[in-house]
Amino acid sequence: MLEVKVERCAGIDVGKKFLEVCILIGPVHRKPAEEVRRFGTNVRDLEALRAWLLEKACTEVVMESTGSYWRPVFNILEGDLQVILANPEQVKALRGKKTDRKDCRWLAGLLRHGLVQASFIPPRDIRELRDLTRRRRKLLENGTEERNRVAKVLEDANVKIGNVLTDVFGMSGQAMLEALLENKLTAEQMANLAHRRLRPKIPQIVEALEGHRMSDHHRLLIGQALKHMQFIEDMVEELNQEIQKKLQPYQRQIELACTVPGIARDAAASILAEIGIDMSDRGPFATCHHLASWAGVCPGNNSSGGKRKSGNIRKGNRWLKATLSQTAWAGAAKKNSTFQFRYHRLKTRRGGKRAAIAVAHAQIIALYWVLRNGVPYQQQIRELQQQQRESMIRHHLARLTQLGYSTT
Repeated sequence: MLEVKVERCAGIDVGKKFLEVCILIGPVHRKPAEEVRRFGTNVRDLEALRAWLLEKACTEVVMESTGSYWRPVFNILEGDLQVILANPEQVKALRGKKTDRKDCRWLAGLLRHGLVQASFIPPRDIRELRDLTRRRRKLLENGTEERNRVAKVLEDANVKIGNVLTDVFGMSGQAMLEALLENKLTAEQMANLAHRRLRPKIPQIVEALEGHRMSDHHRLLIGQALKHMQFIEDMVEELNQEIQKKLQPYQRQIELACTVPGIARDAAASILAEIGIDMSDRGPFATCHHLASWAGVCPGNNSSGGKRKSGNIRKGNRWLKATLSQTAWAGAAKKNSTFQFRYHRLKTRRGGKRAAIAVAHAQIIALYWVLRNGVPYQQQIRELQQQQRESMIRHHLARLTQLGYSTT
């Protein structure tokens, strides 16, 4: 028989237009009294829900993380009640018993017996920082999409400067694009707009521009894309200023995070916005492995019947995983770092992508301990090199023994 953990609790089935709420009240050794009500989702209705829950002396409330519909409920109940956000996959109802009223009863029953694992909800200031960093990332992705569109239009117009210039949107590339839009200069004159190290490539640039088929249609598309890119840059700059304001109380944590090789200031802000700053025993992540699993950068745990099955990584937090994927490549490229050593050691056996995920795994664990202990990250490259050397010695000694040679 399952042990009862909570005597007064409530389960909320969240919808867009209304909520179904079930309250269970009773001592641990008796069947609880049940009461179910329906509420709207407007502020007045949600305040009535809060008053009813407080009147019944409920201590904990559970609801599913259904889209963004749980946020208005959480905003009203936060501070007065302990609100538990449940993963829908972990509290899925049985087939054939799926109605709103049954769902709220099911949630309340799971919470009463302590069977609901709470999702991580950071404090309000961290949630606001998270909104800003996610917004910045989406804008940067939109800027990349516009750059790709411009490159596609240039190809359609027989402009092949992308074959010569490493960055079409650098200083020289921007000047040539503007000249193409004005349509007043010859290919030689546009090629002479090249700066510094591109000067020796002027003959190739002339060949890439000669005989182009740039029409007014192409100029319109490129012009709109460039205006949109400038608009995105202005919005990103505005977001950066707001993010810096939000980071003022956490300068120490940002500095500590930046000591981990591969993690720069912008990446540190994005990571802390996702995981928060509390890495203590009472925080949302009891261990570094819990954090790595939540981020989705550790091997899967899947075995049955004594056989280990697929160990593919889980989905995890997609925003955090995307940032760690970038920092992993940066850490692997950092000279004389433990992450570069780890990357090249695994790349030969597992491939570059798996090695990068292993670096991301090591980075998030290092970041956990940096934030927990409040001490900057310290390299351990010599210890790793010594461990690899001893491993190679043991391997070759064992091979010599197998071949019939005696070793000491």
